[in-house]
Amino acid sequence: MQFKRILLKLSGESLMGGKQYGIDEMRLREYADQIREVAQKGVEIAVVIGGGNIFRGLSGTSKGFDRVKGDQMGMLATVINSLALSSALTAAGQKNRVFTAVRMEPVGEFYSKWKAIESMEKGEIAIIAGGTGNPFFTTDTASALRGIEIEADAMFKGTRVDGVYTADPEKDPAATKFKSITFDEVYNRGLKVMDLTATTMCKENNLPIVVFDMDSYGNLKRVIEGEDIGTLVHL
Repeated sequence: MQFKRILLKLSGESLMGGKQYGIDEMRLREYADQIREVAQKGVEIAVVIGGGNIFRGLSGTSKGFDRVKGDQMGMLATVINSLALSSALTAAGQKNRVFTAVRMEPVGEFYSKWKAIESMEKGEIAIIAGGTGNPFFTTDTASALRGIEIEADAMFKGTRVDGVYTADPEKDPAATKFKSITFDEVYNRGLKVMDLTATTMCKENNLPIVVFDMDSYGNLKRVIEGEDIGTLVHL
């Protein structure tokens, strides 16, 4: 499968690297270098990052936060991570632009599909922050929405695990990995690839998802080049 334009979804937790909280500068630099390497091969890239390394709206509600305010705090956490990635990409010599789902100039430009596509066509990385701009939606759903909007060929979900397994491989040593799996099978088996809203959006709009381990340096390039190291989720 050839990829001209992709949506790269990164988890906030992965940005912590070896830390307990916040951003590991080494991990951030590795991500920036991997993204730049792929962009130099002519692949157009948009990035959506989670905010779980700083604040997660849903877990905030269990601590007494109002859900809407908690989710808004989570959106701001994604903006912090996006600015950090933007800074690392700039330092690596890769042009990029930060878009936000809610207005907050001069922090970032207010997102629109056409501005993001124009940015990518110029060779910039379009970093899309702030989730969907609405509470009750995760950054998984934001990734699905943005991937569909920008007409990406696929969504690449970079995680700590190297694909989709029959069970959580960190908890079940007998779990086996799928090379490819359909959206329906993900539903029927109750697998946690992404939340249901995001998975449904990808299925209904035929946006394939490639789940792979982003924390092993060089994997983004390998998976884009078609190496068999992740799991393809498809119709």
